[in-house]
Amino acid sequence: MLRRTLFITAAALAVAVATGAAQAQTKWDLPGAYPAGNFHTKNLVQFAEDVKKLSGGKLDITVHPGASLFKAPEIKRAVQTGQAQIGEVLMVNVENEIPIFGADGVPFLATSFADSAKLWKAQKPFIDKKLAEQGMTALYAVPWPPQGIYTKQKELNTIDDLKGLKYRAYSPATSRIAELVGAQPVTVQQAELAQAMATGVIVTMITSGSTGRDIKAWESMTHFYDTQAWLPKNLVFVNNDAFKKLDAATQKAVMDAAAAAETRGFAAAQVETEESKAALVKGGMKVVPPSTALKAGFEKVGATMTEEWIKKAGADGKAIVDAFKK
Repeated sequence: MLRRTLFITAAALAVAVATGAAQAQTKWDLPGAYPAGNFHTKNLVQFAEDVKKLSGGKLDITVHPGASLFKAPEIKRAVQTGQAQIGEVLMVNVENEIPIFGADGVPFLATSFADSAKLWKAQKPFIDKKLAEQGMTALYAVPWPPQGIYTKQKELNTIDDLKGLKYRAYSPATSRIAELVGAQPVTVQQAELAQAMATGVIVTMITSGSTGRDIKAWESMTHFYDTQAWLPKNLVFVNNDAFKKLDAATQKAVMDAAAAAETRGFAAAQVETEESKAALVKGGMKVVPPSTALKAGFEKVGATMTEEWIKKAGADGKAIVDAFKK
């Protein structure tokens, strides 16, 4: 009787151990650059939960928000070298290395959510090719709300009003805008943005209403001009070596969860657009459309930058813009 009991206990323990192993075979780290409350990060968390559910617990992804695991400029390299298995980056931040990543940062090229989706469709095959060369795969992309201009106690009627102002630059495109309008570019990453505004390191910037809400821009800035200049996208991508180690069913779980995250993310970005602008108003900021002269000035800047970007991105860049404009 004792022998039989011991056998049953051992068998049950073996099943439990085997089941536990099947339920948590692999753990991944997903570094992100944005706060836990940001809609992009919330989407990452939901994506991770979906992967865990769809894979039957075989893949457990831990999201690390707010640049807590790697700083924003380090995330792509971390995934590429296998320090993290999966990550999220703002695509325009990769433009210096791979120019075609900057397509959605070209001002006044894609200025609506429909245009953003169309541009991503044109851009993705080229992104896939470049990432494959570096041992990675794109999973999904989600846009930010349209970009607007924040200023501190300064009204903007034309682009000339930006001359000499200390202006936040966070990508090659935003740096080039500063040059074209005569502003003084200052490189400031997301994590240091609130402090930079509060201490006067910058007095103007172009970013989304979502970012403005995250950092409580109304504590330092007074105006938000809703220029809807462009909709930059965050890209979530995976290390191919890590992905290939998953079984086929778990790989499918990742891809299915990614497709759902992209659809969900685009919808969330549109809701975020309106809610974030309302939050800026509630905080005490003036949220206004650009004047005709200001908009016209930026459209000229955009036309110049589109041509410059095509020259820099080469044949692939021209192909992307041509496909987008069809």
